[in-house]
Amino acid sequence: MKKAQSASSPAKSEMPSSKRCRPADSPGTTSPAGKDIADILESIDKRLSIFDARLSLVEILHREFKSLRESLEFSQQQVETLAAENATLRESRGEDVETTVKSFIKTHLKLPEDTVKNIAFDRVHRIGPMRAATGRPRPIVAKFGHFKQKEQVKSRGRELKGTDFSVNDQFPKEILERRRVLFPIRRGFIQKGSRAVIAVDRLYVDGQLYRDPGITPWLY
Repeated sequence: MKKAQSASSPAKSEMPSSKRCRPADSPGTTSPAGKDIADILESIDKRLSIFDARLSLVEILHREFKSLRESLEFSQQQVETLAAENATLRESRGEDVETTVKSFIKTHLKLPEDTVKNIAFDRVHRIGPMRAATGRPRPIVAKFGHFKQKEQVKSRGRELKGTDFSVNDQFPKEILERRRVLFPIRRGFIQKGSRAVIAVDRLYVDGQLYRDPGITPWLY
């Protein structure tokens, strides 16, 4: 007699699935899309660095060009000045201008005679067109042979206060225009009791360089 078969068949054992789940991206790994973005950003950064370097070079070249242009303009002005000086020298042969200057330094600037005798000039002459004898005398330009002697004469300029005379440096047109802007500003500070001095084309107030946002940058 056959054994009775069990009414309930044994449950099939579950077998592990052969289908694998895709592991999540682990920290520190970069997906292909992320790597492309990083490469693009790095390329942009490199290009920006190159652009900054080129921009700096352009700024340097611009400053050098501006300086060269000013130098050429000043040289041209010097050539024109020398041409005018030569013409003036031909017209002033009857006057010993150097003697006139030394007499002025002794009489009006009150420097000792021995000091005046030792002053050396490279050239001395009058500038500007000839004027009538009754007109105002033409200015005199004197190029000193020694810088210290020039500064010594300039330091005596206070002796000319209240007179029709003055002693000043000869500057290019551009610097004269800058000084013309600064003179009224300097006068205002002096009236307020501050010590204001113009050195070439810079204004110093109580020892500090004066900067005014209302003045064009080329003054600095």
